[in-house]
Amino acid sequence: MSTGLTRERGRDVHLSKTLSWLLRHGAVKEGVPITKDGFISVSEILKHSSLKHKYTLQDIERVVEENNKKRFTLTVHPQTGDLLIKDNQGHSMKIVNDTSLQPILDASEAPVVVHGTYSRNWDSIKRNGLSCMNRLHIHFAPGEPGEPQVISGIRGDCDTYIYIKVADALKDGIKFYRSANNVILSPGNNTGILEPKYFDRVVHHQK
Repeated sequence: MSTGLTRERGRDVHLSKTLSWLLRHGAVKEGVPITKDGFISVSEILKHSSLKHKYTLQDIERVVEENNKKRFTLTVHPQTGDLLIKDNQGHSMKIVNDTSLQPILDASEAPVVVHGTYSRNWDSIKRNGLSCMNRLHIHFAPGEPGEPQVISGIRGDCDTYIYIKVADALKDGIKFYRSANNVILSPGNNTGILEPKYFDRVVHHQK
């Protein structure tokens, strides 16, 4: 790869990471206006100190289009005409209550729900369950990495896959949602935990 292409790829990685951080975690702290469903004006994004005079609208459009996890959504505000951007999941800011998430009301709507993790974490997870930690939701995928329906929601280097008994969890009042890029999300119970009793099976892969 030429030096120019390497430099351009590095700029795009920096832009993508900065967008994710602002849209998921940093907007409120940085004083960037964000809507309750997670959208920020692209013009406001480009004023941020880490992006100002370094990136353009075209850079953002390219990073959104080329992101293989379909992490971002761009839309036009119907009243103002402003271009808005959001991250499709992964928020930690309590202000964000994403109404675009599609509720899963029946287990038939999500026949396979998998959480990817690492073998080093399994002993703790099988005792304590899965936790939202500092996010609003626990993330799942509708399959394992490499399967065509899996765009995001699970890291490619995970070696441990926990399959969830969605029907049992729904029956007990645990909520599940589907994001725009087909990630399955759950806030867990009232303490942000999905208990081990909802684990169907675990599959360990050698990497």
